[in-house]
Amino acid sequence: MAKDGSTGSTAAATDGTTTGSGDIARSLELLWGTGDRPSRGPKPGLTLDRIVTAAIAVADAEGLAAVSMRRLSTELGTGTMSLYRYVPGKAELLDLMLDRVLGEPLSAEPDRPAADRPVPDDWRVAINAMATAHLDNLRSHPWLLKINQARTVLGPSALRGLELSLAALRSMGLRDPELIGVIITVNSFVEGLARTQGDAAEAVAQTGLSDEEFWESQRPYLERAMLSGAYPMMASMSEDTFSADFDHFAFGLERLIAGFEVLVAERQKAGGPAG
Repeated sequence: MAKDGSTGSTAAATDGTTTGSGDIARSLELLWGTGDRPSRGPKPGLTLDRIVTAAIAVADAEGLAAVSMRRLSTELGTGTMSLYRYVPGKAELLDLMLDRVLGEPLSAEPDRPAADRPVPDDWRVAINAMATAHLDNLRSHPWLLKINQARTVLGPSALRGLELSLAALRSMGLRDPELIGVIITVNSFVEGLARTQGDAAEAVAQTGLSDEEFWESQRPYLERAMLSGAYPMMASMSEDTFSADFDHFAFGLERLIAGFEVLVAERQKAGGPAG
């Protein structure tokens, strides 16, 4: 086992960017609270919760690449080997970090069962709330967009979130695979928008050029191109076409909901979900 990576053998697993690439059984034990807990150690007060909290703080501030067992030992003021008494390595730690962050929208009442939580009466309101919460989470934790979540190890927070989402969307009257499709469609839209915004912010940090400075440097060339007559559609567009004031999130989400409304209406007219 790679002490500072994972038990996986692929490049993606060893750099800690793929969930489910470590010891899956150990991750599940830690997520669901069935694993053994160290009863004593060289650093009194050290807990798995503190380790995960510190890892998320480092990732938020400096990116996922900055998270290492050695770095966390410095942050927590303990020896590196002490951390391995709680979590096998970075791959398993990533599984814990992801589940913790996915549960943040539920953090106001973390112990309240999903079945006991209020569900919006209107599935449109639910989709809007889901999308907004997901976007806020991605903005708070940009490193989420760097993770391959194709094979996520599902913990309690992830399942609670999915349970609540399904309960809120049940009134759409769609088939179960279609309800999952609604969630995937909304999340994919939000993640695409968040990735574009995140890439823009990262470009500013890497180059030192603001967006205004970047586009201003291209102005003379673009103006000549527009005057050439080769791009009539682009040349005819209004001055506010690329305005930062336009809310692409609200626009796209409204169009998605409108599309779902058409499908829901079709199902209601047909008397229920298709078999």
